[in-house]
Amino acid sequence: GLERGAKNQFSTFSNFITTINQKKEGIGNRNSPTQLVIPNIKNVRDLPPICLDVRQKQRISIDTLPQEVKAPIPTEPSLPIRTKTVKDFQDDVEKAKSSGNWKAVHDFYSTTFDSFLEINAAFKKDTNSPFNTIEDSGINAKFVNVVYDALLNTPQDVQKSVLKGVINGLLQEWKGPRTKDDLRAYCILLQNPQFSNTSTYVIYAHLLRQIAALTEADHHFLVHWSKKISQRRFKQLVDRLLQFISLRLFPAKPEEFPPMVKCTWWIPSATKVLALFNAANSLINPPIISYTDFYNSTLDHIDLMEEYHNWQCYGNSHRFSFCQYPFIISIAAKKVIIQRDSEQQMISIARQSLVDKVSRRQKPDMNMLFLNVKVRRTHLVSDSLDELARKRADLKKKLKVTFVGEAGLDMGGLTKEWFLLLIRQIFHPDYGMFTYHKDSHCHWFSSFKCDNYSEFRLVGALMGLAVYNSITLDIRFPPCCYKKLLSPPIVPCDHNTLVGICDVTLDDLFQIMPELAHGLSELLAYEGNVEEDFYSTFQVFQEEFGVIKSYNLKPNGDKIPVTNQNRKEYVQLYVDFLLNKSIYKQFAAFYYGFHSVCASYALLLLRPEEVEILVCGSPELDMSALQRSTQYEGYQKTDLTIRYFWEVVLGFSLDLQKKLLHFATGSDRVPVGGMADLNFKISKSETSTNWLPVAHTCFNQLCLPPYKNKKELKQKLIIGISNAEGFGLE
Repeated sequence: GLERGAKNQFSTFSNFITTINQKKEGIGNRNSPTQLVIPNIKNVRDLPPICLDVRQKQRISIDTLPQEVKAPIPTEPSLPIRTKTVKDFQDDVEKAKSSGNWKAVHDFYSTTFDSFLEINAAFKKDTNSPFNTIEDSGINAKFVNVVYDALLNTPQDVQKSVLKGVINGLLQEWKGPRTKDDLRAYCILLQNPQFSNTSTYVIYAHLLRQIAALTEADHHFLVHWSKKISQRRFKQLVDRLLQFISLRLFPAKPEEFPPMVKCTWWIPSATKVLALFNAANSLINPPIISYTDFYNSTLDHIDLMEEYHNWQCYGNSHRFSFCQYPFIISIAAKKVIIQRDSEQQMISIARQSLVDKVSRRQKPDMNMLFLNVKVRRTHLVSDSLDELARKRADLKKKLKVTFVGEAGLDMGGLTKEWFLLLIRQIFHPDYGMFTYHKDSHCHWFSSFKCDNYSEFRLVGALMGLAVYNSITLDIRFPPCCYKKLLSPPIVPCDHNTLVGICDVTLDDLFQIMPELAHGLSELLAYEGNVEEDFYSTFQVFQEEFGVIKSYNLKPNGDKIPVTNQNRKEYVQLYVDFLLNKSIYKQFAAFYYGFHSVCASYALLLLRPEEVEILVCGSPELDMSALQRSTQYEGYQKTDLTIRYFWEVVLGFSLDLQKKLLHFATGSDRVPVGGMADLNFKISKSETSTNWLPVAHTCFNQLCLPPYKNKKELKQKLIIGISNAEGFGLE
């Protein structure tokens, strides 16, 4: 259904041209330059029902193909001779603007866009060269940019002639595979700025449909050619596709589009083309644009769980789901999917416990519905380890924490406190499990061998529990850790399969041990004789409890010298040893601990960077954003006490601001949705102004007495937030 062919598939094109001609007279002066207006996306209606019968071919892989794709190369038809240069075109435009006679410009546009051959004749750098490689598309990008930049400022009849030409090209009958000239034409047409206007969406949709239906080998060329597009124009292309998807889901004017049931292929086609740009972006280091620029926040407002369940049931074939293309789903939306998936698992596990209890004719107990962890502050790590090991079957229940000897009831606050104190102890250098690297300000796994790695499993389980229970942790792992944590994202059934092993590079080592990574990069760049000057072998040394131990990076490595020829292999093996092999048992225990709680297909949707955000939240504090979203109880935001409070808080150092956030919410990290997601509330305390502020961390609530002046408020607030550990009941 996605292939080009019979003209009756494109009947909407003739309707579109008719509509254009009917509106011609209402446009005004046909020779006056006009600017196409992008509709306001904010004026949207409720989401129309998504058709459940959307079908899609098996998803085309966007992984990088081999450099040489073995595919038959069709013979390129001879191109017309076109000699107009960028300078000639710019002169024609200037003459038209001054004289009002746009004929030369009109003729150029109508001829150039009349067919794929004409597009290549105008914009191909050398019409006699085939340009059949992924390295060079052969497109004169400067000429394309100049022509498109001028287009929206030409009269309407010029703009319409371009659209008519595009239609002619798309309606062309095809015999055999596409040529590289065809791919060049697609690449050029995608950049047409007219497609930002909803009135052109029918044409745009058919263009996307044809590109989506190309072979994998053709997609391979488009992906590599797209890497060469400038950052600004690349971003424009991505934004245009995202806007197309958003307005098809939530049309501001539904009458502008065909009924959803007649164009179910619009969104799958656009999403697949967007996947090509995402693949191109991933091939560049650093990427052309941020991965977050591919997020479509409109998807936050659709039935995400239906998308998730469709994907779970039908996989990457049959029924389309946005979950097949997770790069388009925002981290906020992914968090919702993970939370709801977690809640469903919690309910299922709790229900099963209840059924088991009743079937054995035992009296049900509310505590059986929770993972109840009871610990002593003085034996925090050992008690926590014992509790989690003993209650492994309950890890997917809702977590509740009790500190022995304290009267606090856990409505969420004690859980936050438990996580905070436990993480603080486990990551202390004296504990020996993790090494803190001052240069990179992050922790890494200690390579010391031990008999029992259960405590690493505990840390993994803690991270899993944090994600499962929507708690943010103050853990400073490098990005490489989260990449390993998703290798693979689903625990393999075969226990002999290696886990936590991923491809690592010198860039990964720079994030942990920058000084060592710098030394290795110097080795790679060294211009002298490496073997004679460095006198190194494929052997490395590590100190373990005061004893120097040696490890071969490859068999008989101690006898293989490092030379100019094999130094790349040496560096790669060294990095792999440090980040994979030397800590394999420690990280495998950590991996299994995390996935013992967080085992979910939702993890397949996540990038390593997104896992880090879910675990740690954001370290960036925006107290002004917190001020804007704060709710008040007993106070008005204009009250003198509240004005004093925010003047004091906004003037705090970052350290004091973090202490305030921890005091009021139990964590000094910002959740995925930003400060607004904290639901922070300031309540009026009717106690004496001699009292310190009180916080209910379960509800992110600060109880503030009506202090008489700013100095007193600041003094009491600093005392309160600097001495906050432990819980009690009034």
